[in-house]
Amino acid sequence: MLSARSLFTEILENDEAFALFCSIAASGEAQGGWENGRISALVPASQREMAPKIARHGADEEKHGRIFLALIRKRDLDTVPVPPDTDYTMLLEAAGIGLTHARLRRDQPLSELDIVTYLAHSRVTEQRASEQMRLLLKHFGDHTELGRAVRAISRDEDNHLAYCHEELLRLARAGHARTIHRILRECAIAEIRTYRDVSLAVMSHMSRILGWPPIKIATLRAAIRATYAYERATGWRRMVTLTLPTDNLNALGDPTPPAVASATP
Repeated sequence: MLSARSLFTEILENDEAFALFCSIAASGEAQGGWENGRISALVPASQREMAPKIARHGADEEKHGRIFLALIRKRDLDTVPVPPDTDYTMLLEAAGIGLTHARLRRDQPLSELDIVTYLAHSRVTEQRASEQMRLLLKHFGDHTELGRAVRAISRDEDNHLAYCHEELLRLARAGHARTIHRILRECAIAEIRTYRDVSLAVMSHMSRILGWPPIKIATLRAAIRATYAYERATGWRRMVTLTLPTDNLNALGDPTPPAVASATP
């Protein structure tokens, strides 16, 4: 019987598949860390109070990248090249979502619209990250090899999502509500399409490594496409609502990133 747990277990138990999975994850987190670091350095004067929180966000993402690399090293494995069709971050940029790397490399302050764009993009992608990590937490939170890493990353992703909700609501009250709504919808529609494409690509690479039979591949493809159909019809709406996280306010308020050693496996 196919299930998320059985699929992740297959990947976990195969060194080649595990190295690919962790390499893809580490690369995406490292890119996110760099992006947030650049944004924190380019925040406009009107939003300077956000800079430490954005820097904290970036530090967390970089920490996550190191956690995935540590998982690879713990097995005496090497990282592997990330196939371009699985590069979620760069595929989102190619779809016109978020701030481009070319823009972030320029030493020119961002605008308030850029900050709104960054936060809307983050709110959507952090929704996905939080959901994925909660799924891993459900099945592997107590796992000897993965548990500590999964718990640490899941906690951080929940904090990042809460931070995006809070900051976007603040900017909405400051007069950006209509722009936020528009960008959130654009980001959500692009994200679910990109997530479908990346999921199909990752499944294809894993099926080759793990030798899945055609019926299993066809079933997984159908499931991925069915998920996309649901998200395109109505599921995307969960990515664009904004709710004040009253039980997790100021989630990134501490400007001092937690010690990496406390979360690495």
